[in-house]
Amino acid sequence: MKARISEIRKEYTKGKLTQCVINDNPFKQFEEWLNEAINSREDEPTAMIVATVSAEGHPSTRTVLLKGLEDDRFIFFTNYESRKGRQLAGNPYISLSFVWHKLERQIHIEGKAEKCSDTVSDTYFASRPYKSKIGARISPQSRVINSRMEIMRAFVKEVFKLAGHEIKRPDNWGGFAVTPTRFEFWQGRENRLHDRILYTPQENGNWKQERLAP
Repeated sequence: MKARISEIRKEYTKGKLTQCVINDNPFKQFEEWLNEAINSREDEPTAMIVATVSAEGHPSTRTVLLKGLEDDRFIFFTNYESRKGRQLAGNPYISLSFVWHKLERQIHIEGKAEKCSDTVSDTYFASRPYKSKIGARISPQSRVINSRMEIMRAFVKEVFKLAGHEIKRPDNWGGFAVTPTRFEFWQGRENRLHDRILYTPQENGNWKQERLAP
């Protein structure tokens, strides 16, 4: 018998989050939780849900992988002509969400995105596996295609074309760096009385902590 969706639930009992133990710096707290997610063998611990908004005010989400946390900025890479790339060109405000089911934790981040420098994008592109580089060059990301065979043929054609050559980063592919303006750390608790700690930046450069109702 199929389970009714409304009856699917579980109690969260694996942790708690108090202001007396949480780090004053949200970036350090993020790194601590990310390391715990990695050590707990979470599936895709660096996966994050990225939300952007169109010119018409319509939100959209997708999952990408975090590829760096540098100078207090979260970095990911994409095709600049993809749906998210085009939306960020018109509206740079963005949200990132990390969900770690084994640890019953979430982190939600809001901020502003800007393109990474060519140097940063080139360095990361050079570190990618060979086939991933080819894929980035030939995929018209988010655009309609006639069939999977169409994209596979383009892939094979590019492989033969670039055989024996250095594979350069295409101009329409690179990184975005997100500067956070809001963090929320979420820890599941019993009876749906979850712990939620909000960080917001202050004029003195520190971050204010507040507890949110579950």
